[in-house]
Amino acid sequence: MNRGKNVAQVIPDWVRLQKALSLEAKRGYEDMMGKQYRFSEFLQLTFREPPKMLKAGAAQEWQDLASKFESYPKLPVKERKILLDKALGFFRRMEQLSPETEVENPVLDNSGVDEVQQPSSKVSQPLKGGINKQQESRILKIINSSSSQSGEKTLIVEHNKGIGKSDGKSETSGKKSILPIGESIHVLNAKNELPVSPLKEKKYTPNTPTTTSQIYPDDALTQVSGIGAKSGEQLAKLGLYTVRDLLFYYPRDYIDYKRQVKIRDLEAGETVTIVGTVKRCNCFTSPKNKKLTILELVLKDTTGQIRLSRFYAGRFNSTRSWQEIQRRQYPVGSLVAASGLVKSNKYGTTLDNPQLEVIDFQGLGMESTVAGKVVPVYSLTEGVSADLVRKAAMAVQSAALELQDPLPVGLRNKYGLMDLPGAIANIHFPEDPKTLEAARHRLVFDEFFYLQLGLLHRRFLAKQCQTGAPKAQSDPTKGKLIKKFYDVLPFRLTQAQQRVIGEILDDLQKPEAMNRLVQGDVGSGKTVVAVVAMLAAIQAGYQAALMAPTEVLAEQHYKKLVGWLNLLHLPVELLTGSTKAAKRRQIYAKLLTGELPVLVGTHALIQDGVNFQRLGLIVIDEQHRFGVQQRARLQEKGVLGAPHVLTMTATPIPRTLALTLHGDLDVSQIDELPPGRQAIETTVVSGKDREHALDLISREVAQGRQAYVVLPLIEESEKLDLKSALEEYQRLSQVVFPQYKVGLLHGRLASAEKEAAIVNFREGRTQILVSTTVVEVGVDVPNATVMLIENAERFGLSQLHQLRGRVGRGAARSYCLLMTHPNATGDSKERLQVMAQSQDGFFIAEMDMRLRGPGEVLGTRQSGLPDFALANLAEDRDILILARDAAEKVIAKDPTLGVWPMLKVELDERYQRLMGGAIMT
Repeated sequence: MNRGKNVAQVIPDWVRLQKALSLEAKRGYEDMMGKQYRFSEFLQLTFREPPKMLKAGAAQEWQDLASKFESYPKLPVKERKILLDKALGFFRRMEQLSPETEVENPVLDNSGVDEVQQPSSKVSQPLKGGINKQQESRILKIINSSSSQSGEKTLIVEHNKGIGKSDGKSETSGKKSILPIGESIHVLNAKNELPVSPLKEKKYTPNTPTTTSQIYPDDALTQVSGIGAKSGEQLAKLGLYTVRDLLFYYPRDYIDYKRQVKIRDLEAGETVTIVGTVKRCNCFTSPKNKKLTILELVLKDTTGQIRLSRFYAGRFNSTRSWQEIQRRQYPVGSLVAASGLVKSNKYGTTLDNPQLEVIDFQGLGMESTVAGKVVPVYSLTEGVSADLVRKAAMAVQSAALELQDPLPVGLRNKYGLMDLPGAIANIHFPEDPKTLEAARHRLVFDEFFYLQLGLLHRRFLAKQCQTGAPKAQSDPTKGKLIKKFYDVLPFRLTQAQQRVIGEILDDLQKPEAMNRLVQGDVGSGKTVVAVVAMLAAIQAGYQAALMAPTEVLAEQHYKKLVGWLNLLHLPVELLTGSTKAAKRRQIYAKLLTGELPVLVGTHALIQDGVNFQRLGLIVIDEQHRFGVQQRARLQEKGVLGAPHVLTMTATPIPRTLALTLHGDLDVSQIDELPPGRQAIETTVVSGKDREHALDLISREVAQGRQAYVVLPLIEESEKLDLKSALEEYQRLSQVVFPQYKVGLLHGRLASAEKEAAIVNFREGRTQILVSTTVVEVGVDVPNATVMLIENAERFGLSQLHQLRGRVGRGAARSYCLLMTHPNATGDSKERLQVMAQSQDGFFIAEMDMRLRGPGEVLGTRQSGLPDFALANLAEDRDILILARDAAEKVIAKDPTLGVWPMLKVELDERYQRLMGGAIMT
């Protein structure tokens, strides 16, 4: 390569290539999909022909890489990683070919949220001495600084001596110049569309371990001194390939060895460090297990002595040579620090499998990595030791200083956040508990902030694309349909219902499509709110559709809407998988002509034959039970593909969970129940109370009421000692209640059988319904007054609350009995007391999330929740609220994020990892 040539001049689109290589490594070598090409396709295009300026050897290496990238999609992850390492090493060598060769220009992003200085439009001029500012970036040490009281940001630039000179001496050598930061940013960004790593005076030698002072985040771990090929393979089992991977591999816990005590003061149950002189050391094979080696030490301090043992399993550790090596590590007379949990047994006091380190021998002081420190504990896998990860993390700590912080300085100052390098360093090896707390606070804030920023940015992009949404009249409440509807309603709306209706009607007058979620407890009146929204769309000349997840729920909505809308002379139809072909054709025709203003249905609404004349509003009930593509297909049927969308859920979700799942939606809560509803009497009972429970069911049924009996299993299980629905159905129908009609409902029944079971119960032909949790949502039988839930400890609180909501829907007093298994723990019974004490679904959901975690609150671990590394939705609620506030301020300042290019790049990468999909387009 010719001297003086920039690598960006030799390799076309160098910045994009560098970013693509780094991003592919961060995402686990998955052959990611870009805007136009997959990663492998992009590289094949980039590597088509070697640059003409390359020497023969480099050109051959270029062609070898090109041929290997053709098979990249077929390679296993390990080989993909090796190939990327080679490519990065190749480019770094090209970058370092000459001391005069220019490297990547750094980007300085010190703009705050409240004050942003735009880049100067001045064209950079050559400096004296024959180098322009772009070339100067290779030889300058750049220090961020603030000027005087005006607060103007400047750069203090120190020129290195004797580098980049022309024929004469440079007049700038050894001097400092102060440049306005706006101009500097422009200069440093002159060739780069995206921010890259800070300026590094790094001399890269391929396949040679670097020293500690030369470690950088994008280095391969195998390049770090002390981490060889074998250790690199072990770390790869944890998905750790680069220094950056390890820096962001946070500890799951910590052991505090800061408390150093004397041997005589040891107390069982404490985690401590003791320091003593080795009096005896032995390493031998256990007489009881030939594959177990025991290292035994006797330590003595001024107060006494103690015997310590460490255990090593495996054939290799049982060899004489290995045992001799261990014995030599702790010579008699050496000073050893031992750290661990104090335990007492019949043999006396000891430390449980302690960490051992020699800290002095024959006057040679050695620094301990454990004694007197807070030690990180990492998640491991088979074949990877705790010591390996800990020592590797220690070896790469200096690289944390090389990390750029994408958060603007103004934002960090406003929210009192530690800088990113400090947070990363202290999350691994904190100086003290207070510093650890500050580091964790910053990193948890980051996880929440980028998620919220991504959700809000996605909402911004969606509204930009949906500017042709159907618009209601200026004041929908004055429309005749809504007024008539209020007149025919047999009850008054609650304040909460009126507030949510107001929010929805405001949305319908905006030019962009509404995307609102309405949360409401069981019986809070969500359907009435949805009907008002539908009427606003209809009186503006549009059609409305309501989609429910099951036929049972769709039919219930249909019957309610028919009862209300027929009074307004508005036709309503139902479309499900069970709808006959002739009826289906009739519905299709009316939709196209606009004769049918309201259609209720299941997934059948998204079928190709369903076409609306002017679909302006979509209502989706229990939206979490539909896939993203299903919801999108229905939206495509709307006016200009941008109808208003109103989603409803009867599952109360804590605010932290709602922000995490639905941060891109506007959320309304109906947090008030209609007056006159009686609380459901809830009791936690055990097996000895079974007769009383059955007597209650018998009394209620004798008075003309009905009852549910819910069980966790359909059939009997050999592994689980639990009642099953089939078993209990037979017992109740044949032995306990032969005088009553008992029905059976579970998920394995055919749709027609399920429908028949529900209809028979709803119409009173069966008095007792034995069921699994399929009755959790949508079964509305006002005459049912008893809910008996067997093995209640097997259910989450939110699910129990939904089941309880099947009763208490009429005027009669209702009961919910939570029957526990004889082997249920005290903790599980105590948890059930939350149900007995509260009827508030939002409070119960919050408690459920704290006790079982957010994934379980939603009924499944595969719930679409982001995969946080540190953040805990139950414990870090306050940080989430701060992060949301910060994200809102950033979006309000510049929703395109063009002011903060580093933040924009970081957002796309973080959002991709958290949610599994890119957001920036």
